[in-house]
Amino acid sequence: MERIGIIGSGRAGSALGAALASAGHPVTGLTARSRASLDRAARLLPHVPVLSPAEVTTRADVVLVAVPDEAIAQVAADLPLTEDQYVVHLSGAHGLSVLAGVQAIPVALHPPMTFTGGPADLTDVVFTATAPEEAREVVERLVKSLGAGVQWVVEEDRALYHAGVVHGANHLTTLLAQAFEVLREAGIADPAATLRPLLIATLDNTLRSGHDALTGPIARGDVDTVAAHLAVLRGRTASTYAELAGATVDLAVADGRLDHTTAERFHQVLAAGVLERDRTGEAPA
Repeated sequence: MERIGIIGSGRAGSALGAALASAGHPVTGLTARSRASLDRAARLLPHVPVLSPAEVTTRADVVLVAVPDEAIAQVAADLPLTEDQYVVHLSGAHGLSVLAGVQAIPVALHPPMTFTGGPADLTDVVFTATAPEEAREVVERLVKSLGAGVQWVVEEDRALYHAGVVHGANHLTTLLAQAFEVLREAGIADPAATLRPLLIATLDNTLRSGHDALTGPIARGDVDTVAAHLAVLRGRTASTYAELAGATVDLAVADGRLDHTTAERFHQVLAAGVLERDRTGEAPA
């Protein structure tokens, strides 16, 4: 198996390194500078020596550059890499251009999941990779040893891929934070407990069935209920609701669940709510 070196012992690098070590890959060295990184390395990779970046690089066949996105290019450029090594960064937003000029074979390998600072079960995670043809066998071998999968994205679609991941995952947190605030205003003491069963069922159904899982007032053609919502929502939450409701109307029309007349009524209600709020700063009466 390939010898693994880790540059950076943040949450992602240390968790991935620990997972690779558990899968039988020799992790021959890592870097760690802050007290938090040193503690994390000691906890997750206790038998791996903490070395300088140059020492880590010279001991490895595959060098994981697990540093913040803005530091990848400079950190990789400073490593004494050779043409028979692989240099792998974990950024979702960047492809291979950030590794331009390095001597090693470049790989962009993004695990679309959240790392908490502890061990990570990567089973069934689908990594997204961008790499030249000569790196594909090594990438697939590393990923499959973790019990994970891999999908390939071309360089020019890397930003589009990452936009989809961020829109689906990060903005979900924003949406739920807004929903929690609305429920608290309505007197609900534990919004998470209220939403949890519905959210779990909706997420599971959507992951299995896509937009066929859509339920609620728009799917039912209930224009009056949406108008009532707009009448009580305020601020950024109101505009978020209106924007997402408009997109949901279009989705329901596209799959045939909503006729064009009802869709137009929805759009009129949504537009009127936005215009009134823009004019007065308050919801329409």
